[in-house]
Amino acid sequence: MSHRKFSAPRHGSMGFYPKKRSSRHRGKVKAFPKDDPAKPVHLTAFLAYKAGMTHVVREADRPGSKVNKKEIVEPVTILEAPPMMVVGVVGYIETPHGLRSLITVWAEHLSEDCRRRFYKNWYIFSKKKAFTKASKKWQDELGRKSIEKDFAKLIKYCKVIRVVAHTQ
Repeated sequence: MSHRKFSAPRHGSMGFYPKKRSSRHRGKVKAFPKDDPAKPVHLTAFLAYKAGMTHVVREADRPGSKVNKKEIVEPVTILEAPPMMVVGVVGYIETPHGLRSLITVWAEHLSEDCRRRFYKNWYIFSKKKAFTKASKKWQDELGRKSIEKDFAKLIKYCKVIRVVAHTQ
């Protein structure tokens, strides 16, 4: 009588395997949709956090079903999306091996929250001057001309243009 599942069922769901620490705190977009040149320019993703769940009562619109035009209760997820700031623009060119970044233009002001993401240990490296050269370009006339040249290069040569953004 080998019915082990009755006397000693397994403990816990296999849906939560493998039980290990996640590799990153924030989620990562693994695949963006393919670029369609026919569509207008738009951002394809934004960052949001799951804040909770609730339910809504709504009228079903399912022709041919018993519940058509009747009120049903459905679960919904509540997402919190913090405001996003664009801090840079990256232009990519196509090579035989795939996309390669050609030019990156950074914004004039990068907040401390953004800059601390570029350092592993902000407490020690907070005195470092990350992006000071990029912000100085915006100050004088010569730097502004070089930025305009970079934007002209972006428009002329780059096949794919993406933005670098961070949450506020």
